[in-house]
Amino acid sequence: MTQKNKPHQHKKRFGQNFLNNDRVIQQIVMAIQPKPDQHLVEIGPGEAALTQPLLEVVKILDIIEIDNDLIGPLTQKLGHYPAFHLHHTDALTFDYHQLLKDENDRLRVVGNLPYNISSPLLFHLMQYGNRITDMHFMLQKEVVERITAEPGSKTYGRLSVMLQYACATEYLFTVGPENFTPPPKVDSAIIRLTPYQTKPYSATSESDLSDLVRQSFSQKRKTLRNNLKGWLTDDDIEACGVRPSDRAETLSVADFVALADCYTAKGAI
Repeated sequence: MTQKNKPHQHKKRFGQNFLNNDRVIQQIVMAIQPKPDQHLVEIGPGEAALTQPLLEVVKILDIIEIDNDLIGPLTQKLGHYPAFHLHHTDALTFDYHQLLKDENDRLRVVGNLPYNISSPLLFHLMQYGNRITDMHFMLQKEVVERITAEPGSKTYGRLSVMLQYACATEYLFTVGPENFTPPPKVDSAIIRLTPYQTKPYSATSESDLSDLVRQSFSQKRKTLRNNLKGWLTDDDIEACGVRPSDRAETLSVADFVALADCYTAKGAI
């Protein structure tokens, strides 16, 4: 076997598990519903299972790939498509503003995200929410359940609050390990994230909100009174319509915004 035809060696450090089921690929494309005039971005194309169907529809597909060994094969296989624009870079640090063609351009982001970077990558993408129409991602099922969890559930946490603050979240469907090469040890799921252009609850300081949510969940078994000691008094918490004896996992996004605004206001005094 020549070097040219040698199959790609899947790299654990990049969390590479590539889709191999045409039916699932078509199901994902149907969920995305790409249109010719839309600007799509794919993160982690792998062996282009999803990339090729998208290239056949849209006029612009920016592709983000970190693995040097995939750049040549992707270019060779797909470089003839007019929509093909490949960026050999790290999706975690990439400035997605670079992709915007003009002030009216908006991105639709898709990808089969590596499990080991999914959360930090989602937080990175939230910075560009006002220029992103929606995002469709394959993630570990457990992560999708955490993102879409409701207050009071065991999976509700910081990731739930911060992504639900920024986006409408929708669990679309589950994808089993048998649909990947190599098969992962866990189920995956497809999620749709639609960034709010006008948030239902808008924090005075999103930085303070992020810090306060992190602190509130720092010790999940402890109450807000304990976790927010030195941040807010019992009176402060009660003034927000929240009981100091509550745990963070029982609070809504609106509750956290109210607490964060109170914390911001105290800092401004």
